[in-house]
Amino acid sequence: MPQSNSHKIYLGDCLEVMKEFETERFDLIYLDPPFFTGRDHSLSTRNGEKFYQFSDIWESEKDYFNFMRCRIYEMRRILKATGSIFVHCDSKASHCIRNILDDVFGKDRFRSEIIWHYKRWSNSRNGLLPQHQNIFYYSKTNDFKFNKEYTDYSATTNVDQILQKRKRDDRGKAIYAKDSDGNLISCDEKKGVPLGDVWEIPFLNPKAQERTGYPTQKPLTLLERIINLASEEGDEVLDPFCGSGTTCVAAKLTNRNSVGIDVSGDAVELANNRLATPVKTQSALLQKGEGAYKVFDQWVDAHLVGIDCNRVARNGGIDAILKKNLSGRIGLIRVQRENESVSEAVYALLKAAKTKNNSQMILIKTSDDLFEDDFGNVYIFNSPALEIKRLESYKKPNLQKTILQMTEIR
Repeated sequence: MPQSNSHKIYLGDCLEVMKEFETERFDLIYLDPPFFTGRDHSLSTRNGEKFYQFSDIWESEKDYFNFMRCRIYEMRRILKATGSIFVHCDSKASHCIRNILDDVFGKDRFRSEIIWHYKRWSNSRNGLLPQHQNIFYYSKTNDFKFNKEYTDYSATTNVDQILQKRKRDDRGKAIYAKDSDGNLISCDEKKGVPLGDVWEIPFLNPKAQERTGYPTQKPLTLLERIINLASEEGDEVLDPFCGSGTTCVAAKLTNRNSVGIDVSGDAVELANNRLATPVKTQSALLQKGEGAYKVFDQWVDAHLVGIDCNRVARNGGIDAILKKNLSGRIGLIRVQRENESVSEAVYALLKAAKTKNNSQMILIKTSDDLFEDDFGNVYIFNSPALEIKRLESYKKPNLQKTILQMTEIR
């Protein structure tokens, strides 16, 4: 990493600090400002040694609008003509932020509304669970920096769509291109599908290495993508609401210069500490892809048919969880594998459920193996497939005789 890159964190109101910067200084501005949530945000570090908090309470929407507008107006002044601004918000503030950006930068400078999609689970609200935030992307002029990125093709994409060149016909419809002899023309190098405006990047989980305990901290992967998309190495990035310093750390990791501003002394201290020793969590979900966690054992699936449960993919001893509790206890299910004994299956279930409090363990037995151990705290049931297998093992003459007797009775 080049040693010439500089990173500076300022303490103070970003409006006053930005007034000291020269016009058209920054190549890229990203901000994750207050979201007009109407509450105080607080969180502590994992070891409980540090406590961070900030207020997002406003007298009215008008006060919030004026607060944001004058600051975004100043950001436009210090943004280069080739620069872009990315403003992070959620459903509570998106309408307000969009109006301000349209007013300050102009509707024709709108580039994208990026949807940052992530999976989070909660039963605390009545309604649809929010699983995304918005990032408004505007450029200062039409001559802006943009580095096109590509993603993998969809699993449903036809191979011909990838290998064969296409063009527009007289009606503007996409068709396969052919040469003068009527032969299909192979396409040029295919880099993949251009990056879209919906980004699925995992939210930082509580055990992530890069998590600092600062409320509203965003993952480095998200900021690295924004920085790589709209700036070059050596450019200068500004985050006027830098919080824990994620933008500045991402700039350092991608060989950019950075400036951060925050009104909290604790946030400034935290950001400087992170810049000194950057830590980034490697997301297994992004590396392997979501499909890697959805590859289930067909043997297990076959023996769970008819059971009202949710499959579990990332646990060596638990295959599913009952959707309804059993007398107030969570039902944890394991299916006996083809190559394991009943005892081995039970012990795998017991080990996996050891830290799962208030749970009832259930084993679906798939073999006729006999066992003598007492598993009083585990319910053991024969699978329907095992019962059918037993039925098939009966002598056919006796079974036919039984059917004839039943027919005569009718």
